[in-house]
Amino acid sequence: MISLLQHLISIYVWVLIISALLSWFPTTSSSGALATTKRVLSQLTEPVLRPLRQIVPRPNIGGVGVDFSVLVAVILLTIISRIL
Repeated sequence: MISLLQHLISIYVWVLIISALLSWFPTTSSSGALATTKRVLSQLTEPVLRPLRQIVPRPNIGGVGVDFSVLVAVILLTIISRIL
């Protein structure tokens, strides 16, 4: 059972990373494969990231607010996985 939870956490960490990487690519329409993939990944990741975004400050780097919530989520999930 613990191994299954560790695997699920590992998969979710990859979903977070892929979602973050895809956020760098602009979508030209709302119906393409990239837009659909980004929408699905957003639905999977937002329940975890939304509360973290309210806690983790967004520092301005070069005039752009940088979102570290994905990094914090990955670190926390990795710690939880190792505790299990």
